[in-house]
Amino acid sequence: MRHMKVHAFADLKALKRVMTERAAVQAATLEAARADRLKQEREQRLFELAVGPVRPIARTGRIAPRPVAVEPQPVQRLRDEASVMREALSDEFDVETLLHTDDLLSYRLPGLGADVVRKLREGRWSIQRQIDLHGLRTDEAREALGQFVRESHQLGLRCVRVVHGKGLGSPGRTPVLKGRVLRWLVQKSEVMAFVQARPAEGGAGALVVLLQPVQQPHRLLAHAAPPALT
Repeated sequence: MRHMKVHAFADLKALKRVMTERAAVQAATLEAARADRLKQEREQRLFELAVGPVRPIARTGRIAPRPVAVEPQPVQRLRDEASVMREALSDEFDVETLLHTDDLLSYRLPGLGADVVRKLREGRWSIQRQIDLHGLRTDEAREALGQFVRESHQLGLRCVRVVHGKGLGSPGRTPVLKGRVLRWLVQKSEVMAFVQARPAEGGAGALVVLLQPVQQPHRLLAHAAPPALT
């Protein structure tokens, strides 16, 4: 019995020591928190003394604008299309068998009547857009013409003018681009017909080009001329 009391007394002393240590840790923690709070309050007072009186900004109900995502530019796709366009428009294409060498140079798709060319030559179609290839190198002119025809067709335009020049400033005074432009145009699926421009529109230095309709490009004969002229 005496032995059990000794052990119980020793356990109580150990428990008291543990409790004392815990109390010391809690006191130290509280003191550290108090010191940190006093430090923050002191810094805030110093800030207020430095900048003067501070008051909260009134709410205006505004909503912060969201950043607008910039649409990615299909750079590689555009490069691929330009590469395909350069390959598709060949300088070696035999155009002579497709041209109608009447009194003035002309071209029309198979199946189109001669009246389409006649009305185009007479100016019955209003020229809606034009491109001037003067001063461009061959590769530059090929790309510029291909892009011009494609964009004009996508915009729904029907009649455009292509100025290739008369070649008066070229070596031998021969039109360098004219023959190439003829080859390039007959290879474009958007082109239905073209004729040499009238004198007032550029004469031998330009072509007036009729483009396919956007809505129903397969019905060529039905759309060979504007409704007002039929």
